[in-house]
This record gives sequence, C-alpha cells and structure tokens, in this order.
Amino acid sequence: MNDLQINISIDPSFYCKDPESSALGKKIMQVGIEMIHELGYEAFTFKKLGVQINSNESSIYRYFESKHSFLVYLVNWYWSWIECKLVFATINIHSAEERLEKSIQILTEEIKEDNEITFINEVLLNKIIISESSKAYHTIDVDKENEKGYYKTYKRVVQRVCDFVLEVNPKFEYPHMLISTIIEGAHHQKYFSKHLPSLTDVEEGKNSIVEFFLKLTKSVLR
Repeated sequence: MNDLQINISIDPSFYCKDPESSALGKKIMQVGIEMIHELGYEAFTFKKLGVQINSNESSIYRYFESKHSFLVYLVNWYWSWIECKLVFATINIHSAEERLEKSIQILTEEIKEDNEITFINEVLLNKIIISESSKAYHTIDVDKENEKGYYKTYKRVVQRVCDFVLEVNPKFEYPHMLISTIIEGAHHQKYFSKHLPSLTDVEEGKNSIVEFFLKLTKSVLR
C-alpha cells in the first residue's frame, strides 16, 4: 500500500463536522477508539472522553450527535480502510481465483497497524469491530438507518468480494451469504480464541482462521 495514496472517504451524513479536518477531531477519534476498547461501548460516554482529552463535552457534540453516530462513523471508517486494502491488493492480479483468495485473506487475517494513518490504531479499531460493531446495526432503528446508508460501506466491501466469487463460479447462488458469513465468522473465531477457546480450533502461531475460510471457500465453489 506504500506506493498508492490512501483515501479514506466517509459520507458527510455520518458526522456533524469532519473529525479529520482538525487536530481536536483526530484526537476525538484516537482517544475515543482507545476508550471504547478499554471500557466497552456501553460504559463509554462523551463526558468521559471530554475529560480524557481535556475538552468540553459540548465540543465533541460539534463533531458527532451521539455516541451511536460515533460508533457508526468508526465502523464506516474501518470498512473504507479495508476496501482500500482490497483495491490495492487485487488491482494488478489478473486471476479471479487469486483475487478472491487474496480478498479472503485480507478479510480474515490478523490486523496490523497502518503507519501511514497516525491518529488511528487499526489494531484496536479491529477489536472494536469484532466485539462492538454489531451494536451499530442491532438497534430498533436499523431499517431507517439502513435507508439512510449507514451500512453502505460494509455492504460495498461484501459486494466487491462477491463479484470475485461470481467470476470464479458464475452459477454460485449464495455469494452474499458466503462473504458475509466469512467476515462475521472470522470475527467470531477471533473473539472465541481470546475468550471462549473451547469453541474454536485456532492455534497460536498458525493462520488457522485464514486457512479455514480459504478451504471453506474453495470447497463450496467447486
């Protein structure tokens, strides 16, 4: 990714003021991620965040109308970043099978911090995605928020990889089910490996999750 320009594009409807437009906004993102990871989404508040960054709580509301909108923003930022990784990793690959394999690897592998974006810790953000992101759409307003496009970045990532699936096997009937299952399944396996290891076969030091979903994909597409 070092030879190409990273452009994380977030729809303005997800924020009141672009947090990447100021030092305070970037600080809100950086420390907010750290606090959600440490405290959990339920215990996290803008008041606590304001204390941590030595700023008024009201200044945070100038960027985000609620902590729910903040979480939705972070989820969209994460999937925009993943989309960039997918584009850069597959742009020069001509084989559909190799593009799909590379995409599955990116969607299931352990996340490493991207040093080109200094105010975001992608490793911590990935942990939030695994443990907290379902709260962005497990809400009574999910249908209304879906209509507003709250989840379009995630859906765009799924669609991109679905296109590779259909290149490999145009007759495959369940591309969206396959890719969304791979993404969510990989998240579950990572969570289980840290907290409920008897529910998984992940072995430390091995790419068990990547290998499992690569084998699963090849098997169902035969």
